[in-house]
Amino acid sequence: MTTQSNAIESARDALVKRVNRKTLWRLMPFLMLCYFINYLDRSNLSIAAVNGMNEDLGLTATTYGIAAGVFFIGYILLEIPSNLALHKFGARKWISRIMVSWGAVACLIAFVPNANWLYTMRFLLGVAEAGFTPGILLYLTYWFVQKNRGLANSLFLVGIPLSNVIGAPVASWLVAIGHDIMFGLTGWRFMIFITGVPAVLLGIMCWFFLTDRPADAKWLTAEERAVLIEEMAKEDAGEVHEASALGALKSARAWILGLGYFGLVFGLYAISFFLPTIIRGFQEMYNVEYSTVEIGLLTAIPYAFAVVALLVWAFRSRRTGEASNLIAISAVVAVVGIIIAVSAHSPTLTLVGVTLVAMGVCSQGAVKVVCRGV
Repeated sequence: MTTQSNAIESARDALVKRVNRKTLWRLMPFLMLCYFINYLDRSNLSIAAVNGMNEDLGLTATTYGIAAGVFFIGYILLEIPSNLALHKFGARKWISRIMVSWGAVACLIAFVPNANWLYTMRFLLGVAEAGFTPGILLYLTYWFVQKNRGLANSLFLVGIPLSNVIGAPVASWLVAIGHDIMFGLTGWRFMIFITGVPAVLLGIMCWFFLTDRPADAKWLTAEERAVLIEEMAKEDAGEVHEASALGALKSARAWILGLGYFGLVFGLYAISFFLPTIIRGFQEMYNVEYSTVEIGLLTAIPYAFAVVALLVWAFRSRRTGEASNLIAISAVVAVVGIIIAVSAHSPTLTLVGVTLVAMGVCSQGAVKVVCRGV
């Protein structure tokens, strides 16, 4: 009897693993691609800035910073309402809506005539994108139990460095070849327009590709659907929901974690929005010269190493359950990178410092989502 029971349990475990693997392969490549485009449409401003946008729109370093940062005002204001809407209307409809609207706004940024219109459109881009990242993280809780969710989250976050590994060189190439190809747009405007189009197309694909809940997954067999629903129900039954928004605001731990996350994101966006400007500055500081495409390729280098660091740290933390030591190591790597970057006297050493910062910031984020399972 015991042998038969063990065989049944072993078969069920094998089925659960198969369903989890099948779900990962079905959802994660598409969601990673969506996040790749999402992050590219936020950060392509940095490529445009050093390729004529600042001159055409009369932007200084300060006003460029405003244009980059105003995005987050609209994003923050609608973050929570957007997540509530996703829960109400379903992921398929709401994520599709988010992507189509942000893609449309991203394309329109190509036609802004001055700085004020750029501020307005960047604000609207934040409004349109609001809820995408937390919405996807919420969506993943419908498909993966906590022990598997961390890996899914970390794979999703690969879209951040990957958008620069691939996106920066491609965006720079589009600037280089895009002058007067379409609508009489200059190179940077052409790049902004073209990088907005994939979001619209992927948004339309979301409507047909994504599945709201496991019960609706026609791409799973009846047996696979049943076991996934059972696993998710088992976890839901074991969860205790005692938290409240007011309680979170009163929690010292929440504020400390929020402050830590602020530091992480601050470092990430500082690199994203200003790295091409830093590299362009090498030309005057060190008497070197880079083409538009070369700047894009140099911008990609730190993020290529960051992709590797993110994945290594994510799999290590998932295997060992270790968090504190890995996060501390990531933070130290980032701090060392900052020190090297600000004290360097050569473009190579400066880029080494920035690479260490990118590795530290991205790997730290991976450890947090894996160990907490978000």
